[in-house]
Amino acid sequence: MGSSTPDRPHHLSRRRFGAAAVGALSAVTVAGDAMAAPAGAAGRGHGRPAGQMRGSWVATVANIDWPVQQGLSAAEQQRQLLARLDEAADLRLNTVVFQARPTADAMWPSPYEPWSEWLSGTQGTDPGWDPLGFAVREAHRRGLELHAWFNPYRVRNDALAEKLVPGHPANKHPDWVVPYGGKIYYDPGVPQVRRFVQQCILDAVRRYDIDAVHFDDYFYPYPVAGQEFADEETYRKYGGGFADKADWRRNNVDLLVYELGRAIKRTKRNVQFGVSPFAVWRNAATDPEGSDTQAGTQTYDNLYADTRKWVRERWIDYIVPQVYWNIGFAVADYAKIVPWWNDVVAGTGVNLYIGEALYKVGAAGQPEAWFDPAELSRHLTFCQGYPEVQGNMYFSAKLLPQDPLGAVSRLVADHYGQPAPTPRC
Repeated sequence: MGSSTPDRPHHLSRRRFGAAAVGALSAVTVAGDAMAAPAGAAGRGHGRPAGQMRGSWVATVANIDWPVQQGLSAAEQQRQLLARLDEAADLRLNTVVFQARPTADAMWPSPYEPWSEWLSGTQGTDPGWDPLGFAVREAHRRGLELHAWFNPYRVRNDALAEKLVPGHPANKHPDWVVPYGGKIYYDPGVPQVRRFVQQCILDAVRRYDIDAVHFDDYFYPYPVAGQEFADEETYRKYGGGFADKADWRRNNVDLLVYELGRAIKRTKRNVQFGVSPFAVWRNAATDPEGSDTQAGTQTYDNLYADTRKWVRERWIDYIVPQVYWNIGFAVADYAKIVPWWNDVVAGTGVNLYIGEALYKVGAAGQPEAWFDPAELSRHLTFCQGYPEVQGNMYFSAKLLPQDPLGAVSRLVADHYGQPAPTPRC
């Protein structure tokens, strides 16, 4: 997993994957393809690059998108998964992001982690088939890319440690685990955790013809008022050389992203590595180089994820900031965040896609803009003014056929009149 370079990415000179890992290879951002040339390099400055990302997230955690409930037969699970793929293809989307490792468990026969409880209702129960392998095969049969989505640190979405199978790595290595905010996490500061997470992911990369490895916005957990993530002992043990715990935490996440990206390219050169973070790196009030926002969460300061750095260093192939706000939203305006990311990505060769909050359309409690069927279509029109933006992804897949307020039909009619290939990376 490591390299001959110093063990702290923040001390590395600026490098490209191509020079460091695979010769002429260039990297793109979050969940895109990493091929031999920067994505759209020839097209930038000479019109928009060929291809357009049109993706949807299929979340398996808590049965959000698939399967719709636990304990269904294999035949019914397969039928539902095929429906998700068909829905994407029918709308002329070209990518599905399938959550393969939702909670330190697996949607494939992993030698390292148990079968996911979201399949059967009981962690470790063999469903009798291979969902990830099936998803890859059937997605490709429909002309869709399949990006495999892994959550690196979340062990349980609740505090019920007793529901982990006895042989779970979290039970074997209790020093790897931190309970926090009613959930259970692996401690990102433990080097063995970092190596183990990579091992789990690379198993899927080797086994399957996936098009990308995909992370979402979960790194260190979102802050919970009045609670502290209990990693002081880990910091004392492994934080030598870091006077500031926040810098050490950021370095822990940097190491995972840097090392995993290199390992993916060594394993299969054409597999992309993408990340879909919370969209605000830092507010301008915190850092003059940040975005003109007043967000309550900043990935750099609260999740210890220096997402801008990953783009600048080209450690990832594509990035999909989750710009889950409407145009004109006061504290986090879509029309301010997208241009900020456009500027960050410019000149890096990393692909930029924008994550869209389909789940907010027509939802109770949302601002008035989300009750306008044209809001999402306006987002895509706005993105057309920024040459680095090469497409959009929608959360989440189950809402595509529900077509809230007719918003999906509207954006497809306005923007997806013809099929489109995915952008080159």
